[in-house]
Amino acid sequence: MKRWLMVLPLAVFLVVAVFLYRGLYLDPSELPSAMIGKPFPAFSLPNVQGDKTLSVADLQGKPALVNVWGTWCISCRVEHPVLNKLAQQGVLIYGVNYKDDNAEALKWLNEFHNPYQLNIRDGQGTLGLDLGVYGAPETFFIDAKGVIRYKHVGVIDETVWREQLASVYQSLVDEARP
Repeated sequence: MKRWLMVLPLAVFLVVAVFLYRGLYLDPSELPSAMIGKPFPAFSLPNVQGDKTLSVADLQGKPALVNVWGTWCISCRVEHPVLNKLAQQGVLIYGVNYKDDNAEALKWLNEFHNPYQLNIRDGQGTLGLDLGVYGAPETFFIDAKGVIRYKHVGVIDETVWREQLASVYQSLVDEARP
């Protein structure tokens, strides 16, 4: 019995070490999402400009990126010029301004330009909660029917777009063609 008690701490240590070692090789931008393959959640929220209420129907019709952002998010500031460039190239981008002060969001968009065709004001974070958002930036790829097909966690820079995400977006665009 004493021998078993001496081996037990070593066995526990080895199990923990294996899990920690495996964690070194996981990609933090590949967080699983239960929303993949499901329709974008229903919502009724104002747009950032405050002139109308938006719903999930406003997001349907064409494939798009739905980018969760906030003025409080340092990584969003890094990502924003790339989103502007993508929008200029014809990529359809919707925004979800997540848990933010709307006056600050308007100031940000005036200062750094607005890549978003529509920009949803999610001041309380309810839409973000329904999407399973961990933080910002997070970007969901939706098809023309509004079904979430892919989720990217973290900054979209030019390399990430070129090597990982452009093909995802292009496949949604190709799929939507008659």
